[in-house]
Amino acid sequence: MMIGKMGFTGRLQKFLQRKGLGLDRNVNVGVGIEGFKKDHAFDLGSLEKKVLVECKSHRWTAGSNVPSAKLTVWNEAMYYFVVAPEGYRKIMFVLKYFSTKTVTLAEYYIPRYKHLIPSDLEYWEYSELTKTAERLSI
Repeated sequence: MMIGKMGFTGRLQKFLQRKGLGLDRNVNVGVGIEGFKKDHAFDLGSLEKKVLVECKSHRWTAGSNVPSAKLTVWNEAMYYFVVAPEGYRKIMFVLKYFSTKTVTLAEYYIPRYKHLIPSDLEYWEYSELTKTAERLSI
């Protein structure tokens, strides 16, 4: 469900701004392991405030099946958070969406992929219907 012409990242940027956390789009930081770094553009962030955010608006498939390829993208985001510089606040925002399922995609993802989620990551769901966000327990 797309509301207006602004994409999910733009809506989250405005939401966070209203909450007092002004962030820029496409914030580049060097990520990597063992001294090797390459720039990665996080969806939102701030170098000054040391905040990095990835935004994913994936949904269950039309047949309410698991969107496996899209969850692979979530796994990739987890890796970028793991190899991001220390000292940054790391936030994953996902769309709160049920379809015909009784759990959201994030509620499905977290227990199955908890082993890939960094311990310092904040995992949030954003509802486009209520324009609210809720932090999920990992």
